[in-house]
Amino acid sequence: MAVMFALPFGAIAQDSSETNREKDNTKNEINSKTQKSMNTLNKFEFPQLPYAYDALEPFIDKMTMEIHYSKHHKAYFDNFVAAIKGKEMESMSMEQIFANISDLPAAVRNNGGGFYNHHLYWGNMRVNGGKPSAKLEAAIVKAFGSMEELKKQFSDAGKTRFGSGWAWLSKDDKGNLFVSSTPNQDNPLMSVAEKKGTPILAMDVWEHAYYLKYQNKRPDYIEAFWNVINWEEISARFE
Repeated sequence: MAVMFALPFGAIAQDSSETNREKDNTKNEINSKTQKSMNTLNKFEFPQLPYAYDALEPFIDKMTMEIHYSKHHKAYFDNFVAAIKGKEMESMSMEQIFANISDLPAAVRNNGGGFYNHHLYWGNMRVNGGKPSAKLEAAIVKAFGSMEELKKQFSDAGKTRFGSGWAWLSKDDKGNLFVSSTPNQDNPLMSVAEKKGTPILAMDVWEHAYYLKYQNKRPDYIEAFWNVINWEEISARFE
């Protein structure tokens, strides 16, 4: 005959309290990393890749990551810094620059966008990236009806972007989520964007992001991308 032992109520409460504390500590750690990440952007420093080149295998291959980060992203950064050197823009934040992008030189728009967009892109990828927070999940359901519908709309935004560009999940000034895509290195923070908002998830659909592994099969890359979304980071950006 099995003997059942009941845990004291205090032990259950303590265990629950410790679990909540661990969740809060994890959330605070992620928020702190997100803030440091934005500080790096606004200081115009080249950010360190937050993982090894092979960390996203088999979904994104090591060689693509190395070339994409060390060559393409670094070139955007170097050209952006050169384009704003000695100008008023050196004392502005990235958001301030983007808000006035239609009045600025093309070199600032293209390279500033490339610098910023890739920084978001690296940060919103990770193998075993968890799941959306309760707040983000509720916002997804409110905006799209389901996670499946978000995936469809976001994937379609990437698949149908003609030529080079990006797909975005962003929040507007009322906190509502929306999906969009932009050409080249534009993003939803820019004054030229058709739909403006704060991006929380970025997907690069330039060929250099996937061609070595997927060749011209952009839909295959997009499907693989869903395996490396860092939902903990996306949730922190949303909240």
